[in-house]
Amino acid sequence: MFTIILVIVVIFGLYLFGTRNHKYWQLRGVKHDKPLPFFGNNFRNYFMQVSTSQMAEEIYWKYPTEKVVGFYRASRPELVIRDPEVAKQILITDFAHFYLRGLNQDRDHIEPLLRNLFFADGDLWKLLRQRITPAFTSGKLKAMFPLIVERAERLQARTLSAATANKEIDARDLMARYTIDFIGACGFGLDSDSLLDDDSAFRKLGVNIFSVGIRIVTIVVLREIFPKAFASLKIFSHVEKDVYHLVNEVLRQRNYEPSGRNDFIDLLLECQKKGKMIGESVEKLKSDGKPEIATLEMDEDLLVAQVFVFFAAGFETSSSATSMTLHELAYNPDVQTKVQEDIDRVLAKYDNKLSYEAIKEMHYLEWTFKEGMRVFPSLGYLIRECSRKYTFKDLDLTIDEGIRVIIPLQALHQDPKYFDNPSEFRPERFDPNNFDAANKYVYLPFGIGPRACIGERLGLMQSLAGLATVLSRFTVRPAPGTRRRPRVDPAAGIVQTVLGGLPLLFQERKPKVQ
Repeated sequence: MFTIILVIVVIFGLYLFGTRNHKYWQLRGVKHDKPLPFFGNNFRNYFMQVSTSQMAEEIYWKYPTEKVVGFYRASRPELVIRDPEVAKQILITDFAHFYLRGLNQDRDHIEPLLRNLFFADGDLWKLLRQRITPAFTSGKLKAMFPLIVERAERLQARTLSAATANKEIDARDLMARYTIDFIGACGFGLDSDSLLDDDSAFRKLGVNIFSVGIRIVTIVVLREIFPKAFASLKIFSHVEKDVYHLVNEVLRQRNYEPSGRNDFIDLLLECQKKGKMIGESVEKLKSDGKPEIATLEMDEDLLVAQVFVFFAAGFETSSSATSMTLHELAYNPDVQTKVQEDIDRVLAKYDNKLSYEAIKEMHYLEWTFKEGMRVFPSLGYLIRECSRKYTFKDLDLTIDEGIRVIIPLQALHQDPKYFDNPSEFRPERFDPNNFDAANKYVYLPFGIGPRACIGERLGLMQSLAGLATVLSRFTVRPAPGTRRRPRVDPAAGIVQTVLGGLPLLFQERKPKVQ
């Protein structure tokens, strides 16, 4: 009898634990789906049936008249934002309440590689951002451009070999190789040659970082359902040793001093030489309400973490955006012709040579790339965490510290309320004369506000250079096995990826008659 009672008590206790907080949105009058014990509304995501972006997108479309919708990730309440004005409040107007990204559930147990500008929160984020921002000035970007040109020439060579043999090539893989070579050169001062070497260690590292297997999924699920018990489990332990080895090897070769290459490691070494980072705290206030002074040393662990995010963020987002743009152009030949005319016209002014100035003049190409990111933003959603109790006055809704908010970019970018006929691929939307200024808080592929992507201009420059290189020499067409609407990988996390790649045919263009 005692055993039966004990089992009942344990089961009841587990039920209470697995449903704690599940009345949160009901008590606040926020519409939401009924949550399941332990899993909340996130069951299908945990079992890799839909991605996080797809879950947010489903919620967005299910409640078309709501400005915000409740969601439960396990037992943690989150708020899905459907209204651009509310998004503006979170990302800009009341940023002081939402400076946290909230990707580290326990800030006392942050694995070494995640102590970087993207994942970091609070004073760690603020001081890093303050110190690293000068590394992305126009002058420094322009100085990197010759390195891009070298990789672009290899991109053409690899594409030509496939075009000559009339073989389909995975645009996703092709642009990933180009991106990884660019990162190797501009980030590490290394010639990785992923475009020509199928066994490139650099390429394998990029693939390993974003390989989402059962181990990683299990860790994520355990950390979200039982945050206290499993907070110390590392997500990137499988690549930590390789990343440290790679960075330490480069640092040793440079004797831990800037080498004059003007790459990202040089810039970080210069940051380190400047000494302690000092700034006003966003976390701690004095008794008079003024911020305390926060300090931070750029030690080796912190330097490695910044290199890791430069590698990881640049690799996956850029290759996803450029390959999806090529995919859309393959299905929109009229648009592709306009893009090629734009590229040809500008290159003719620069002796048919790619340059920083030429890329800046390829306006239709830039609109096309932006339209590609509208159709399939690399980041399908933005995430922020409430740092202290906050009231959405227009909604008469107050949320507590620790509540995360999700802004579903994929859904916003596809909403006909903001983009006429959203399924149509139309770069003219981004002509400054046509772009609706009200959509500034709808179209957010790089984010906006103080936590916007610090590498936006670098990513844009490198991506446009890659696209210009390919399209100046080749025309892309769908391959026999190409899917018009690629399937999103349900195991994808922050960055959206597609299953099966993006196979395309690349046909060499006929030389222009002079």
